[in-house]
Amino acid sequence: MTEYPRLKYSIQAVRNAGDRLAKPMQFGQDTTAGQYVDTLRIFSITNSWRDSHFLPMRSVRFSVGHHMKALRLKGDMASRPKRMASICRKLRESTTNLDTMNDIGGCRAIMPDIKSVRLLLASMRDKFPHEIRSREFNYIDEPKPDGYRSHHIVLQYRPRTAETEAFEGRRIELQVRTTLQHSWATAVEAVGLFRRQDLKHGNGEQDWLRLFQLMSAEFAQVEQCPIHVGVPEHDDRVRELRDINSRIGATSVLEDIPNLTLHSKNVAQSARNFRHLLVEYSADRNVAIQPFRTLMLGARKLEDIEKKIAQRGVDSTAVLVEVDNVERLVEIYPNYFGDVSLFARILKSICSGKAAVEYKASRTGW
Repeated sequence: MTEYPRLKYSIQAVRNAGDRLAKPMQFGQDTTAGQYVDTLRIFSITNSWRDSHFLPMRSVRFSVGHHMKALRLKGDMASRPKRMASICRKLRESTTNLDTMNDIGGCRAIMPDIKSVRLLLASMRDKFPHEIRSREFNYIDEPKPDGYRSHHIVLQYRPRTAETEAFEGRRIELQVRTTLQHSWATAVEAVGLFRRQDLKHGNGEQDWLRLFQLMSAEFAQVEQCPIHVGVPEHDDRVRELRDINSRIGATSVLEDIPNLTLHSKNVAQSARNFRHLLVEYSADRNVAIQPFRTLMLGARKLEDIEKKIAQRGVDSTAVLVEVDNVERLVEIYPNYFGDVSLFARILKSICSGKAAVEYKASRTGW
């Protein structure tokens, strides 16, 4: 069996590290030697805790993939460890602790339609090797006020052999969403990255936030799913979307994003034999992709980059991902590559008067 990293510290040390990360950390040029050493130790503990989720994360991804194959469902699977910046944000903005955080390791299943989502979830509830925690977060039937829609399940890893008992209880969050829901969520992130606004967390221009809220309702209508209360009816939504688009030129901005995002057009060719990829998005909208033969090699590089971000205030975003098919990387993580084409096409169609009920999702577009 591949040797996966185990936690090198006690759970109490992890909890203490989380308490420290929940407060501002001294890691810049003005820090003392003692503060610097202390911060490095906090980062070391946190990285060891994150690394100990790699085996459970992969096990969950493979198990979900097995259900998809058994049901003959099409879809894409990917996984990623949570970024350090996201860990710190969550600790500072919520009451969760580092040792009980549900999404240190995350997996995502992107299904072509709502029927596939529901079939997969039902199959998992019937039989799954890892424990499904009692509470699920059904943001499809109960969408968030901002329009976010996806189904989240928190799974606790169950070891199958004595060799894997050290990973028992690690929590992995699985997100199951449709292609439409994925296009919405990644468009929010892509526009946020492009405009340097945290739209994902509700911070930014109100017109953009409202546009995404209204578009989510349009997508929900197409998928015959509940629409968040307080959102206007379809005709009023369309009128408001046209007004916002006219005011801020949303479709033009969305069409410009891929043209102004710099990345290699030949990702699949250069990383054909790799499943572990580190994607770094810098402030100048340049995307760098580094392939790694093992998850641990990529994790060490991610750790180095995150230290530079914390130490030097480098304005960049880095994520380590594992995918089954590298040729699908841009489709699975379009937000980092500025690929908002599907979302942009639908918005343009709505604003031009095409009825939402005429849309039909497919892998190739609309």
